[in-house]
This record gives sequence, structure tokens and C-alpha cells, in this order.
Amino acid sequence: MTAILEGMVANLALSAEDINKDLARRQGGYGRGSRMKIEKDQAEILSGVRNGKTLGSPISIMIRNLDWENWEDVMTVESGDKVGSEVTNLRPGHADLAGVLKYGQTDIRNILERASARETAARVAIGAVARKFLSTFNIIVGSRVLEIGGAKTEKQMKEEIDKAEKDGDSLGGIFEVTIKNCPPGLGSHVHWDRKLKTKLAAALMSIQAVKGVEIGLGFACAGLRGSQVHDEIFYSNGKFTHKTNNAGGLEGGMTNGEPIILRAVLKPIATLRKPLQSVDLKTKKAVEAHIERGDVCAVEAAGVIAEAVSAIEIANAMLEKFGGDFIDETRTNFENYLKAVSKL
Repeated sequence: MTAILEGMVANLALSAEDINKDLARRQGGYGRGSRMKIEKDQAEILSGVRNGKTLGSPISIMIRNLDWENWEDVMTVESGDKVGSEVTNLRPGHADLAGVLKYGQTDIRNILERASARETAARVAIGAVARKFLSTFNIIVGSRVLEIGGAKTEKQMKEEIDKAEKDGDSLGGIFEVTIKNCPPGLGSHVHWDRKLKTKLAAALMSIQAVKGVEIGLGFACAGLRGSQVHDEIFYSNGKFTHKTNNAGGLEGGMTNGEPIILRAVLKPIATLRKPLQSVDLKTKKAVEAHIERGDVCAVEAAGVIAEAVSAIEIANAMLEKFGGDFIDETRTNFENYLKAVSKL
């Protein structure tokens, strides 16, 4: 996989190890599949960095698939013999059916390989660069698992995953992303398409198997009165504060200085070892769904991916507001903004 990042400032310290740490985290988590035992994702920075610092030019990053040699013939670019390599049994819950209809394909593998969450390794790599940029402003991005298969403690979560694995099934859950120390004013209340809540929600929804996103109290707001929802404003020690953070750090599509709180629900993985009933794409006859390598549960990994895509959006918002072609210039603009805001 090759990822290209355009627009990162110059003079930001960056190494492959900065990226590899997050790639390793993405591969972890209880319930991951056999693919994680094969791949040991390592980033190779091919351009945009010299002597450990970014140049301001596009940064290209490559992650090699160690299992590629076993698939080179099946996935060849040139015309080849596809006998025995075609997939025609559709999988419920995956992109298979909609994808083959959209692109006029007769081999589901042409859809399932690109629809796979394997591509998120590239997004995690780019997110790691964004995270390194944000760290220079003390902006911290993290995640945690809140629930798996209805279980809310680590011991119970693992027990549910073990049961699902034994049954040839899969499990989803809920994860939370927290972004701390963002300055107030990132995003926009003026332009609907520049609202930061819009971009962050879209970023999380773009992750495979994510079916719902909430910010702050989110759906719980529906059962409460306004007096119970809105965060009262106070002023002390030269700055505005809130005692609560029901808004999740975003008001009017902009950051308000409080931590950004995002939650998302990940549906159970679509590939099951005990397959559901389906249809053969070619014969139209009833069959069991295709079995592809997959995870029993990937909620923890999804949280790491969500960190990455969130970091990308926050980095974009920071550069949109503070600009600059090299890191010290951006930092100066950032610091001047904070000084100006403190005088209001």
C-alpha cells in the first residue's frame, strides 16, 4: 500500500518509527484474525523527508504486504488465468453485492479486496504523521473501548469474544475517541461544509463497519431537557470554562476549548466462519456465503483507526486556521491567536 500526504509543513521531525508505533497498535486487540499473525506492518518513507525532517513536499509512505507472494498470481495486473481464484458466493453485510452491481463485476474478489479494512493501515500511517504535527501543539488524540457485544468490562468482553469465536460468529461494539487541548475556534459556524463536527463525523463513518457516530452526549440528548444538556459558561483565571462537557467539545460546528468526545458503533464483522445463507453471483442458486480471512472482533483496532482519521481532520483544521509553510511559522501563528483570544 502506498499513501501520499500533501500539505504537511516543513521542518517537522518525523521518522518511520513515529508511524510504526500506530501501525502496531492497529494490529492489536483481542479477537483479531490470522492476518495479523502474517503481517508485521512497517512504514517506509519514500519521499518528503530528509535527515529526519519534513521538506514541505508530498510525503509518500509504503507498507508492504508480507503475504503478497502468495497472492501475486491471483492479483496479477496482467492478463492471467483466473481458474480457481474467482469468488462468486456473496457475503451478507459486506460490499460484495452492491459492489459487483455498481462496477459490473463477475468476480467478487475485485470488490472485496479494496473494500477490506486492510486499506486502513495506510490511513493509520498518514494519521500518525498528523498526530506528530498535532503533538507540537500539545494536542493529544486517544481512544478506548466502551462495549463489546453488550459487555462493558474487560473480562466480560473477552468472554463474549471467546464465545463468538467458538460459535464461528463475530462481535461489534462501541469505542470512544478523545482529543484534548484543541484551541477554541477550529472549524466554522458560517459554512455548513466546514463545520468540524461534520468532518469528524464523516471521517469516523468512513471506517469500514461503522454504523453510527455521536458527539458528547449524542443520542442521550433526546431524552433530556435543555437545562440538563447545555454546558454552563464561567470565567476564571483569565479564560472561559465549562464545568460540564455534554457538547463534546464542539458547539456551532467549532471547537470550544473542551476535549472533543466522539463515539462510534462498529457492527460485527461481515465474514463469518459459520456462514449465513446467500446466493451465487453466477448461478443465482442458494449457497452459503464465502468465507474470507477475518476477525472475530476488531473494535479496539477500529478505535486506533478512528484516532488516525480524527487526527487528520484536526490537522487540516489547524492548518486551515493557522497556515504556514514550516512548523515554526505555524506555531507562531497559533501562539499569536491564543494571545489575541486572551485579550477579548
